[in-house]
Amino acid sequence: MLDLDLLFNGANLFVLPFWLMMIILPKWGVTQKVINSYLPFVPLAILYLSLFIFTLDPESAAAFSNPTLSVIAQLFSQEKIALTGWIHFIVLDFFVGRYIYLAGQKTGVWTVHSLILCLFAGPLGLLSHIITTWIMNKSSQTEPSDVNAAST
Repeated sequence: MLDLDLLFNGANLFVLPFWLMMIILPKWGVTQKVINSYLPFVPLAILYLSLFIFTLDPESAAAFSNPTLSVIAQLFSQEKIALTGWIHFIVLDFFVGRYIYLAGQKTGVWTVHSLILCLFAGPLGLLSHIITTWIMNKSSQTEPSDVNAAST
């Protein structure tokens, strides 16, 4: 039998160094090389696949095929399904964090706040990055001559 708590804690600990590298050491060559690679996702994807196969039985497959909120809530009350869902969240949040990091490296947009948000709430980190990028693009379009003309 799988120790679900061990897998949960292990997956959480596995992604932390990558997040710390993107947040604290974004310009470090090792960070850039590691985050540019898809390899950090492979162990998590394999774990997800294993859990998915381990948790999918005919009853849960039928429930997922035409889900309702109450059915999803009932399914996620089972530890093995909750763990599978959690790994899903970890992988997708990490992937979105990687996107934010790489976009920031390419464009120079500040990403620390968005990455921290993404670590804890992926969609909020993505929204933060979208807003930050929009603000940075708007502010870079304003040239000094435009500012002077607007004040006269």
